Amino acid sequence: MSAGNAVSGDAGDLVRAKAVLLEPGPGKRRLGPEALRAALVDLHDFWLSSRSATIGLTDRAALVAVGALGRRELAPFSDLDLVLLHDGRKDVDRLAEQLWYPLWDSGVGLDHSVRTPGQAVQVAATDLRAAVGLLEARHIAGDAALSSKVGAAVRQAWRAGIRGRFDELADTARARWAKVGDVAHRVEPDLKNGHGGLRDIQLIDALAAAQLVDRPAGEVLEARKLLLDVRTELHRIAGRARDVMRAQDADEIAAQLEIADRFELARALSGAARAVAFAAETGLRSARSALPRRGLAALRRPPVRRPLDTGVVEHAGEVTLARDADAARDPGLVLRVAASAARTGMPVAAGTLHRLADTAPELREPWPRTALAELLSLLGTGRAMVDVVEALDRTGLWGRLFPEWGAVRDLPPRDRAHVWTVDRHLVEACAQSARLTTRVARPDLLLVATLLHDIGKGRGEDHSVVGESLAQQVGRRLGFTEPDVAVLAAVVRHHLLLPHTATRRDLDDPATVSRVAETLDAAVPGNGALLLDLLGALAEADSLATGPGVWSPWKRALIGDLVLRCRALLAGEALPAPATPTAAEQEMVTESSADGRPRVRLDGSAEPATVVVVLPDRPDALAAATGVLALHSLEVHAAELRTVEKTAVFTFTASPRFGGLPDAALLRSDLVRVLDGSFALAEALARKERDYAPMNPGGEPPAPPRVLWFDDEATGALVLELRGTDRIGLLHRVAGAFEDVGVGLRWARAATLGASVVDSFCLDCARDPDPAERRRIAEAVLAAAG
Repeated sequence: MSAGNAVSGDAGDLVRAKAVLLEPGPGKRRLGPEALRAALVDLHDFWLSSRSATIGLTDRAALVAVGALGRRELAPFSDLDLVLLHDGRKDVDRLAEQLWYPLWDSGVGLDHSVRTPGQAVQVAATDLRAAVGLLEARHIAGDAALSSKVGAAVRQAWRAGIRGRFDELADTARARWAKVGDVAHRVEPDLKNGHGGLRDIQLIDALAAAQLVDRPAGEVLEARKLLLDVRTELHRIAGRARDVMRAQDADEIAAQLEIADRFELARALSGAARAVAFAAETGLRSARSALPRRGLAALRRPPVRRPLDTGVVEHAGEVTLARDADAARDPGLVLRVAASAARTGMPVAAGTLHRLADTAPELREPWPRTALAELLSLLGTGRAMVDVVEALDRTGLWGRLFPEWGAVRDLPPRDRAHVWTVDRHLVEACAQSARLTTRVARPDLLLVATLLHDIGKGRGEDHSVVGESLAQQVGRRLGFTEPDVAVLAAVVRHHLLLPHTATRRDLDDPATVSRVAETLDAAVPGNGALLLDLLGALAEADSLATGPGVWSPWKRALIGDLVLRCRALLAGEALPAPATPTAAEQEMVTESSADGRPRVRLDGSAEPATVVVVLPDRPDALAAATGVLALHSLEVHAAELRTVEKTAVFTFTASPRFGGLPDAALLRSDLVRVLDGSFALAEALARKERDYAPMNPGGEPPAPPRVLWFDDEATGALVLELRGTDRIGLLHRVAGAFEDVGVGLRWARAATLGASVVDSFCLDCARDPDPAERRRIAEAVLAAAG
């Protein structure tokens, strides 16, 4: 853009020059995100300074930039935040119009104000957001002395008034964190406003301007660059201002930043955001301690150092080291500080964390018994341990205790049901397991096994198998005996055994319980009962830490039932006999046999509900029943299928997807119409799916469904497992597919994990299907699930 065009009064050239920077055209080099931001800042600075000179904005007036332009962080579609300062010029309105109107007319986003020095200081004193913005003000054009005068006055007023404004500053940040959530743990994070986002770096800068903390450095500056780079590419891809990174944009952004894929991008963002979040939180605490003391407060005695443990004291509401504490000679000091912080609910002082990081040696192997005791004390505090472990991890101390942690640190989950990164999930699960320690004989093994149960992830192999080896390694280092190490490793190796079996297999089948009991006994001979109890508690803690709705009353009941059956078998007791039809069910069978019409009974006294459907045994019976349940928004978790006197008896365990339970009479009425052909069930389900299917704002295509076969997990039968994406009426469609290929079913289980499902079907085959027959069945099921 030539200087002559720039001063013409038309901002169209500014817009066209910006477009060339964003899309340089064939054969031209595409600017990287950092270079693009610098070019955009230079372009806007040039246009604004040229325009200011043309309209006579020289003495007694100045144009300053705040916001992204002021910080030199201008993303492609960031608004311009400009302030026109003047000290009483009569033509200030003309100057403002000749500055703002060309930008407005060209569609440039603009946030503007006109202030005298006194007005600027007054606004900064009453409006927190304006104050933070003016702290970042950068002179663009006009009277530089005026800009400098206002900047100095704003900074002086900020420092002088910070004691009265600190609570508002801290409360505003925490309210934003609660509303927007963590950048590190959101599938679609808000890079600007989220906890650990760019606004938190501005918060630290504002505290530094008040001379309460140091300016961000090192890891935080690296995080700032990554957040800015991702936001820059997000703007470029979207073609407009956007702060929330959608899942559908992540792969393209990763490619532009030369990062392997969206998972590696998510991991890098998580690490960056957690570094920023930790710096912001510790910065607020340090700043509060550093606030100037005035009036009576200045006359009060300084806070007393209160002993908490050997070498550990409380000072001004934080856990810190005693004056004579020496980490180099006290190997358990790091864990003692951490345990003290978790027990008291107070944070560890930032200075203490950095001092420990600089001086604490690695613990010798095996750990001293006192160190293991302090670790267990920390893990046993529950929720209080989460922030403490995060602080240790952000300063390198946790990785010094557990070198294996590096592979899972900031590792994004591959399953949508998980809401945390893998490392945070492990800590959250451990916090949940602390509530369950009284249910097991070895709470120490439960806590450590929970902390390690997914430690094998991120290594490209079966994480349970890798985790077993790592658990042995960690257990020996911590100082556990070899029998305890064997139990610890077995818990990690088999941590999915109970939930997978309970939700995907028939617990009335003796083969199911026998297989689990034999697995436990073979893993730790003679200690199968202990392993069973530890796995039961871990299954609950793991589910609760995964995400909302993963631990349900239905899942609790199934796992509890499996544990009771396995405990009986391990103790040499007989398993309960399979359930027989109740008197009510037998009455329903008699009535249905008499008139050939279906009967429905719904029992909602417990959660989930039980729905019994009795109808004439015909090929489409299961598809009809499951379709009607889906039509009335009932999600089926389990289906028991029996035939009594040429009548099909289906017992469904189900819960409403939303709302309450439907009326049994309405279910029966719709089922009658489906069976006599007067109701188009497929069309009704398709309409319902269009109207009520979960939104997919990320736009990601669902994962392709898979079919797995299991030949030895049911007595004299074959189990087919379907893994795919949940959808309304899925069980109805799959049941129809089995009927189409002429395969009957004994039972069905449906496990929903967020947007994904694992549905298991026990096939009632006269003979074991050959490979060609299995392919035919699988193709029909996959077609129904697609």
